[in-house]
Amino acid sequence: MTTGLIPGGLLVAIEGIDGAGKTTLARDLASGLAAHGILVETSKEPTQGPWGTVLRQSASEGRLSPEEEVRLLLLDRRQHVEELIKPALAAGAVVILDRYYPSMVAYQGAHGLPVARLLQDNAFAPAPDLTLVLDLEPSLGLARIRARGDKPNLFETEDNLERCRAIFLDMQLPSRVVIDASNDAVEVLRMAWKAVIEAARTKVGQQLPDHALAARLLRLEAAAPA
Repeated sequence: MTTGLIPGGLLVAIEGIDGAGKTTLARDLASGLAAHGILVETSKEPTQGPWGTVLRQSASEGRLSPEEEVRLLLLDRRQHVEELIKPALAAGAVVILDRYYPSMVAYQGAHGLPVARLLQDNAFAPAPDLTLVLDLEPSLGLARIRARGDKPNLFETEDNLERCRAIFLDMQLPSRVVIDASNDAVEVLRMAWKAVIEAARTKVGQQLPDHALAARLLRLEAAAPA
């Protein structure tokens, strides 16, 4: 039986350049928490919805203007927030996102748009309780992309990824934890697991004491990957 971890849920955004291991970490975090009876919802941006589909196609067919990318990303995110993120948080789930609005700020910021304006454009989106930034040299990220048999898309040039990386590291993100993504997947998961438990403990501390919940967090902490 799965249950909500904390009232109001826990929103975890996994960020970083292409090839940093975001999808792997999202999967491993979700499966680990679910194995301990925690209600988990995973998703990614751009979504598979109508606007997200256009954006995904543009990565291989030809980049849109920065302004059009932002317009579609915001439409996609508003639908994502209303139809998935808010309901899952209301159910007490840990919501794990493989990219969220910080990626728009980094990638469209690297394309020349003002970072401050991009952050303001996303004021409607719930702020993450934890933002995990997987930091990686662009050359290593591109090598990983090729090693898995994929061809880098139009967003995935070394110069562009270097600009994105700099913005990710400079951006003042909610509850940011930077993880060295050059480590193996087990070590990245171990560091991320610790950060998730700490974020949950912090959020619980802002509410009325719940001794059963506190005990559950202790069990999750003890279950951290070796």
